[in-house]
Amino acid sequence: MRSLISNFFTNESGATAIEYGLIAGLIAVVIIAVVSSVGTSLTAKFTNVSSALT
Repeated sequence: MRSLISNFFTNESGATAIEYGLIAGLIAVVIIAVVSSVGTSLTAKFTNVSSALT
């Protein structure tokens, strides 16, 4: 029983999984922000090209 409790408190695999989840979430937020910014920029470029052609 003592080794089971000791094992429970020294096991860090759950903490590692949470850390990896947080890192993946932050990377996803950064990717969304970059894609959104690039999308806005591309929309402006295509609008300029479209108005120049007409």
